[in-house]
Amino acid sequence: MAQLSKATLGRTGLDVTRLSYGAMEIRSEWAGNDDRPLTETQAETVLNALLDAGINFIDTADCYGRSEEYIGRFISHRRDEYYLASKCGCHPDHGQKGLGWVGKIWTKENVHRGVDDSLRRLKTDYLDVMQFHGATVEDCEQGAVIDALNEARDQGKVRWIGTSSALEHKPTFLEWGSFDVFQFGYSALDRTTENFITEAANAGTGMIIRGGVAQGEPGEGRGNADRWQQAFDEAKLDELREEGESRTAFILRFTLSHPHVHTTIVGTRNVDHLLENVRTAERGPLAPDVYTEAKRRLDAVGLIPAESLENV
Repeated sequence: MAQLSKATLGRTGLDVTRLSYGAMEIRSEWAGNDDRPLTETQAETVLNALLDAGINFIDTADCYGRSEEYIGRFISHRRDEYYLASKCGCHPDHGQKGLGWVGKIWTKENVHRGVDDSLRRLKTDYLDVMQFHGATVEDCEQGAVIDALNEARDQGKVRWIGTSSALEHKPTFLEWGSFDVFQFGYSALDRTTENFITEAANAGTGMIIRGGVAQGEPGEGRGNADRWQQAFDEAKLDELREEGESRTAFILRFTLSHPHVHTTIVGTRNVDHLLENVRTAERGPLAPDVYTEAKRRLDAVGLIPAESLENV
């Protein structure tokens, strides 16, 4: 049986599966504007299924509803089977069922509180990666928050630190050299970050990609129908798909074809979709000639990478 390929997550040295799991999808029905109820049984089932399938990297956040709680409750007893990444920066507001969230507060105190609360909910002694959730350059400069994460690392609560922020801040973050890991969006339908992925990876930064399936094909995931149809029709990507290959599978394999994508987090609460993603990832990247042709066609319709970091 095929197995999921792995890559080293930059200077962290973590040997992560290139397909990983985005746990925002198990945030439950009351979190944010989510109107799709999720039972505890569903959360338990999908979390155990992803580990059974060989995925060894899970990404969550303090503001993803009950996601951290579910991970702690249902798979903390399997902690040696997976690497765990979370995000901090939100601040709890006990006015909404005791579990709502208000804004981001970029102070050392809130970062330390966030780390400790995540560890408690996740029922673990340490996080493999803790990331700032949307912090800007100004946030990091004014709040001494990087110092807070480094202190958490010195205390053994966090092994590596990163940021999940807008691309416009990443060049400065890369220049600082403070972060071991970057997370941002990338797929065939949004190639803006394509060149920066290579530059950051070459500098030793671990690259975690979100949006690697562009939220999934409409009808199967949360993808935007117009966006998908326009890209596939204009670039004639359907001509490059293998027989029986879905559009979602093609997009995922395109993302995995980037040689410097270490892992891409794909979220779902549907076990069938999870296992389909696993089978797709097991097939590996697109054939080199197909990958080259797909990029040529995407270039031709304007779905191109940013030419330089000054343009982002």
